[in-house]
Amino acid sequence: MRRLVVFIVSWVTWCLLAWPFGDEMPYQSLLVGAGAALIVTLVFPGALLRTPGKFLDPRRWFWALVYLPVLFYYIIKANFQVVYLVLHPAMPIKPGIVRVKTDLKTDTARTALANSITLTPGTFTIDITDEGRLYVHWLKVQAQDEPGATQEIVKRFEPFLKRIFE
Repeated sequence: MRRLVVFIVSWVTWCLLAWPFGDEMPYQSLLVGAGAALIVTLVFPGALLRTPGKFLDPRRWFWALVYLPVLFYYIIKANFQVVYLVLHPAMPIKPGIVRVKTDLKTDTARTALANSITLTPGTFTIDITDEGRLYVHWLKVQAQDEPGATQEIVKRFEPFLKRIFE
């Protein structure tokens, strides 16, 4: 089961990256993608998915689709905030590194959270500890204490990521 899921995910990823196929016959690209997916499946069968049954759960896919617009909203909002900070004559930035706490338990969920934070302009995840703490560089620190920074940075993403990954 695990190998089949890894093969399908790898092949679909190939198809999405190779699309549009161009002028040549699409079956050639599909065959090359299948070969690459087979190699990935044989070399990395356990590295990509620990629980393949969870990956196929449609509720997780629903919440992933709900999460994407939320993530894009915060990315766009943060872009405007960074533009304001950079173009403001006084440059009212207050950079710093804050520690935030997450309740996410799995490495995959924590990695998705760290990537979501880093994708949002003005924040950059530096480190993740085993206890669920993240160190984040923040362009304009609005809360220096851990609970306040956690509320500002983590809590907007965490409920969605729990439903997707845990």
